[in-house]
Amino acid sequence: MVNSTITVQKQIKKPFSFSRTIFVFAIIFLFLPLIVITIYSFNEQKGMDWSRFSIRWYTKLFLDSPDLWHAFWNSIFIALTSALTATVIGTLGAIGVNWYKFKLRNYVQVITFLPMILPEIIIGVSLLIFFAGIGIKLGLGSIYLAHTTFNLPFVFLMVMARLDEFDYSIIEAAKDLGATEVQTLLKVIIPVSMPGIVSGFLTAVTLSLEDFVITFFVSGPGSTTLPLYIYSMIRFGVSPVINALSVVMIAGTVVLTLSLRKFLKFIAANG
Repeated sequence: MVNSTITVQKQIKKPFSFSRTIFVFAIIFLFLPLIVITIYSFNEQKGMDWSRFSIRWYTKLFLDSPDLWHAFWNSIFIALTSALTATVIGTLGAIGVNWYKFKLRNYVQVITFLPMILPEIIIGVSLLIFFAGIGIKLGLGSIYLAHTTFNLPFVFLMVMARLDEFDYSIIEAAKDLGATEVQTLLKVIIPVSMPGIVSGFLTAVTLSLEDFVITFFVSGPGSTTLPLYIYSMIRFGVSPVINALSVVMIAGTVVLTLSLRKFLKFIAANG
């Protein structure tokens, strides 16, 4: 009986999986830099030589880095406003493309995805030439317009993916009950599309916060964002203050993700 049990355990033992091994190495590759940054943010001295545990760089971050925080809040402002605008336009565009049938429908879809295909340096140079040609002054306004432009396709794609799973018999039921197009849009289509809308908004915020190439071309005096500020700092050596800020942003992202996880599940279940 014992021998048969051992034999069964050997038979059900999972074999070596190449894909699982690659997955583990990928996770280590992605998260190891974050662990290193977290550890050295508590190092008392600069460089990779560990001296002793200290919160010196966190103190300097919160009490003696006004320019860094100015750049940070610029990034937050641009990310939220551009993501909100892109979400509204992208959502209405996706609904319009799915709801209405018109001749240029396929062309609109292709043109919408162009910013996702083109290299960022081309988009940045093109926007710079465009802004200069029509007389738009470079600054936070030009960064906002640029970020809205390249965020738009991502929101459009996510809302379209949600609408592809949409049961259009619900719309017919709403019309049979006397609902107008506006009422159907506000009370049926948008609530059902909400998981895609929220996902698109969060993706747009993330893309805006981390963008450097396009922002580098369309920024002006007094409109430094966090990626630009960090770039200007690392030319003179990486400051441990950046490590401390990175840890704070990682912690904030984790808290935000965990907070939104239940919310997304709720709206997906009730959509």
